[in-house]
Amino acid sequence: QVQLVESGGGLVQAGGSLRLSCAASGLTFSSYTMGWFRQASGKEREFVAAISGRGSRTRYADSVRERFTISRDNTKNTVYLQMNNLKPEDTAVYYCAAAGFLDAFRTGGVDYWGQGTQVTVSS
Repeated sequence: QVQLVESGGGLVQAGGSLRLSCAASGLTFSSYTMGWFRQASGKEREFVAAISGRGSRTRYADSVRERFTISRDNTKNTVYLQMNNLKPEDTAVYYCAAAGFLDAFRTGGVDYWGQGTQVTVSS
């Protein structure tokens, strides 16, 4: 049974930082592209960032590029999202996701989802 468990969310002031983690189990972690989506209240879920299985390729949404960094540690089956210079518009539930290839994050072909972690940025 595949499980993706997010942690690290919370309340932070604008301009602050948070680091999200997603621990994966039940899958061959290094074979999966991992990524993050977010969903703000009343809005659709949107792509945030993704990283290939070996970590050699990354993709970011324009809204977070140069502020967020995605990384992974295949020895710990964990993917991270370092979020800097947070803005109130970053407030959302952040979901970890696993897919077979990088383009799946653009085409909606995610295989597994986490339960989500709330990030709230106050102004």
